[in-house]
Amino acid sequence: MAAVRSASTRLLANRAFLTLCLAATSIAMLVLAILLLAIFVQGWSGLSWDFLTGLPSRKADKAGVFVALMGSLWVCAICGLLALPLGVATAVFLEEFAQKTRFTRIVQTNIMNLAGVPSIVYGILGLTAFARMFGAFGTNVEDAISLGSEESLFFLRIPFGSSVLAGGLTLMLVILPVVIIATQEALRAVPGSLRAGAFALGATRWQTVWGITLPAAVPGIMTGAILAMSRAIGESAPLLVLGGALFVSGAPENLMSDFAVLPLQIYNWASRPQESFHAIAASAIILQLVVLFLFNGIAVFIRQKLQKPLQ
Repeated sequence: MAAVRSASTRLLANRAFLTLCLAATSIAMLVLAILLLAIFVQGWSGLSWDFLTGLPSRKADKAGVFVALMGSLWVCAICGLLALPLGVATAVFLEEFAQKTRFTRIVQTNIMNLAGVPSIVYGILGLTAFARMFGAFGTNVEDAISLGSEESLFFLRIPFGSSVLAGGLTLMLVILPVVIIATQEALRAVPGSLRAGAFALGATRWQTVWGITLPAAVPGIMTGAILAMSRAIGESAPLLVLGGALFVSGAPENLMSDFAVLPLQIYNWASRPQESFHAIAASAIILQLVVLFLFNGIAVFIRQKLQKPLQ
């Protein structure tokens, strides 16, 4: 009798916990739906071709997001091209080649800690390492030119400052730990029997990793890349600390150009008191969501394409 009561109590507790989880999830989804609905109601009417191709303006009816959109594409492209190969290579080395020593355990612990560091800290790091360190060489241009030395003129050619390259490198620091951890988890999920079979056939460790382990881990790696790039697209704090401009008159033309990104542009419009700017800020939020879904869709498509030969 006691056993029946105990089983009944556990079943009731399980159902209560499941109900609580469903209620919490439903509340979160409801709040998200209300927020999205409010944004679409306020900003849908402002979406137009003129809004997409328009330049920044101090008048809401003439303002556009073309400069910020191009800046986001430039920064995210630099971030992805640098962070994804570097993160995957680091994870492969730590998981497949590095010996499990005290040093590697310390490195692994630091990587996990860095994944939880607030993004504004990376903004301060990017400001110090990418903007100030290299930009300091070009702070006194007239004096350097008057000196006429080759060293001065050389350093004047390479200041990062608050450029597109500095923004991409700063966002690379933000998502690099996420990419490394996701790639390591994907590699650990590959069955050890695949590695053992490759070794039994005479394959080297590198051949096993390149031909067996990495292809099998591609879906998990791409999932981590999707999450990392989604975070990079929506980041504004590190770029604001870095010195990303709230008003730029033209789209970036090279890696050293000034830039604005969609999150900073949205922040600029939303912080103004005029209701007209709040409306176009909602329109920019919708565009931000479209860009995010587009990036995710492309990544999911690539993941499915790379996964098919393994099935």
